[in-house]
Order: sequence, then structure tokens, then C-alpha cells
Amino acid sequence: MYILCIGLNHNTAPVEVRESMAFEAEGLVEGLDRLRALPGVAEGMILSTCNRVEVIAVAGSREAGASEVSRFLAGRGGTTEEALVDHLYVHEAREAARHIFRVASGLDSMVLGEPQILGQIKEAYRSAADRRLTGKILNRLLPRSFKAAKRARTETEVAEGAVSVSYAAVELARKIFGDLSGQSVLLIGAGEMGELAATHLAEAGAREIVVTNRTYERAVELAERFGGRAVRFEKFAERLQQVDIAICSAAAPDILIRADMISRVIKARKQRPMFFIDIAVPRNVDEAVNEIDNVFLYDIDDLRSVVETNMEVRSREAEKAGRIIEEEVGAFFSWFNTLDTEPTIQALRRKADRIRARELERAGSGLSGLTGEQRTLVETMTHSIVNKLLHDPIRHLKAMSRGTDDVCDIETVQEIFNLDERDEER
Repeated sequence: MYILCIGLNHNTAPVEVRESMAFEAEGLVEGLDRLRALPGVAEGMILSTCNRVEVIAVAGSREAGASEVSRFLAGRGGTTEEALVDHLYVHEAREAARHIFRVASGLDSMVLGEPQILGQIKEAYRSAADRRLTGKILNRLLPRSFKAAKRARTETEVAEGAVSVSYAAVELARKIFGDLSGQSVLLIGAGEMGELAATHLAEAGAREIVVTNRTYERAVELAERFGGRAVRFEKFAERLQQVDIAICSAAAPDILIRADMISRVIKARKQRPMFFIDIAVPRNVDEAVNEIDNVFLYDIDDLRSVVETNMEVRSREAEKAGRIIEEEVGAFFSWFNTLDTEPTIQALRRKADRIRARELERAGSGLSGLTGEQRTLVETMTHSIVNKLLHDPIRHLKAMSRGTDDVCDIETVQEIFNLDERDEER
């Protein structure tokens, strides 16, 4: 049996191609049923995210399995294999397992070390298992990839540190306030990065989110999403005294928040800390604000610097995670290769024992005068001879299963010992 991983991702295909190939929730069941119907596929699953579409399959033949899965994917995208070939990657055997382990660990993601992909691949595996499309091999391979991902995250720092500007803002807020569950947030401007930062703050348990925007309707829409409230743009300054964190992303030609304004606010707050995240260009907050005691200001360049530092750390840690993955891939193939060698070893033992028993039977009349003790001695001696003759071939077969080759040359062994059951009876 051969393990295959065939698909495309953000590195090999533009977004319009990925969109045409994607499996939505309602289309996934139909896709799995179509995958099951492929004669060359014994086991399979479909991983479909915004950045990748992959089929992980177990096939009896490399060529037939790869061809059928490629046609399957081309049909999904409404195109031909020839048109899709420049976007597809085809990983086989050990390289397929390595790729799957790297995907689960976040090492193949657009954002190195991102955690969402592990949940997505677990869900894809669960969907295939529910449709009875997985079997002995995938039911071993996928859980092993989850173990590799867990080790990569716990034994390295590949997933540590914020690697997006919006999340970096939240991490900095945590350092200042510790627990964010009781903090109030003011979102000045409803830009994309500000919205993302507010999303992360809400997930961190921020007590209240207040939104202001030049277009009041947009402020209302966003506030409702966070279960907060909207404030008209010309009145947001009146709210500053009640705010612990302000995310500033308004498109404004001039400074919106001045140092003298915040000096009065921090005095009214009795020196309780305030945190300003200014991700607007041009900036919304006067840089002199940072000189006020208990006021912390970070702008877009500060946040990008944090992100770049964290990405450097993740890149270094990815090498350690890669070594963990190699260990786990090796452990999987130590088991996988026994699927070929163990049946052959058992067939070899059965054939040798049948030959031994048959020869003893043929010599039966010559052994009739033996005592029971002597007959037992002959039995023991013939067993010993067979075991000694089989010792080296079996040791070699087991060594093959522990080796680095993806598929052992079992057919040659079977031919040498003529292990066809029908030939054994002759």
C-alpha cells in the first residue's frame, strides 16, 4: 500500500484557484463519497481550508492512485489535469507523511506555527472517519501527526509570540494589565487591523468594547458584533476617562489624541494605567503621550518590530520542530513497514513448518521403533534446524522493516522462498 498526499496551497496556487477547489461543509460529504468510489483508493480524507486543498490517500498503486486523485481534484475545480498540474504537488510515502506532519504542526502554514490548522486537520480526519473512509493506515498516521504537532508546540517555541500586528497589540496589553478580563476598550476607527485587535481583546475577556467611527452606522454595526456600544465620533473624547485600552485606527489627517488631553484624563483616573495602540497612518496619537506616567503608547512600527522579533524566534524554533517531525515520521514507518514484512515472515514460518511436518510423516515407518522420548528429541531437533535456517532471512526482513526505505522489496523475498500458498501444497 502507498501513502499519497496530493493537493495545492498558498505557495502553489493563486487564491482564485484555491477558491474553485475548496470544499464547503455541505460539499465535503459528497466529496468524500466521490473519493470513496475511486477504485484505486483504499483509504482517504480531504483537508480543505482557505489556504489549501489536499487529499490524503492510501492506494494499492502509486501511479493509479495519483492519477485518480488528480482527476478527482481537477473535476472539483471544473478544469483538467493538464491545467491543474502546475499548481498540484504530489507527495508519496515518507515525503507524504512528512508533509502531513508539517501541516499539522503549523510548519507549512502561511503564518509559521499558527494553531488553527491542527483543529482543521483533526476535523477533516473526523469527517472521513465518520464516513468510514479511513482504515488501519490513516487511523495510525493521523493520530501520529497530532502527537508530532503537540510535541512541536510543547518542546519548542515555534508557536510562541504574536506574529500579527493586531495580536501583538493584545500581547502587549497583557504585559501591562495582566488579566484583561476587567478592562474597557475604545475602538477609534473601524479599520481592519483595529477590528482584528478588538476581536482578540474580546476573546481575551475585555469587559466592554466601545466603538466610534466617522460613519456612525459602521460604528453601530461593529459594536453590535462585540456586544458593545457605539459613540458618535465627535463625542469619543468624553469616554476616555472610562477607557483602559484605546485602539486607534481612524483615517484622520491630524492628531486626534493630544498629550494635554491625556494628562487631564489620567489625573481624573487617579493614575490608573492607560494603553494606547496607534495603528493608524498618519498617527492618531501625539507621541508625547508616551511621556505621561502610567500611559503606554505603541504605534505601528513598535508592533511590527515585535512581530519581526517573534518571527525570527519561530523560524529558529522551526528547525527544532523539524527534527521532532523526523523522529515521529521514522516511528510511523517502523510500524508501517511491518505491514509488508510481518505477513511474509509468518508465511515463511508456516511453509517451513509444513515442510518439516511432511518430511517427518514420510519418515514415519523408519521412526516407528523410537521411544516416546526419542520421538520428542527428533521433533525438537527438526524444530531447531528449521529455526536456525530461518534465523538470518527473518532477521534481514525485520531489519528491512526498521530501515529508512519506504517500501521493502518483499516481492523478491516471496519469489526466493516461493511463498505462494498454492505452490506450497505441491
